[in-house]
Amino acid sequence: MEEKQVKKLEEETKKLLDKFSKALASVKSEGKEWNVERELDRRKEKEGKECNPTFRKIFLENAPQHDDEFIIAEKKTW
Repeated sequence: MEEKQVKKLEEETKKLLDKFSKALASVKSEGKEWNVERELDRRKEKEGKECNPTFRKIFLENAPQHDDEFIIAEKKTW
């Protein structure tokens, strides 16, 4: 796609999202909470399976910041 087309598409997308956002803001919830309540809210635990031993290493290497055990990140930044 040409740069001109990309820019036009980005502008159209922004307009569409802004329009949708405004329309969504006007929706009245009538004081209702939008939570889903279920009788069962937990899964049944099972035996589990053996994980791929290299998964943790690959996953941590993919993270911008990590230590030996955990990803170090701020919410919504990765």
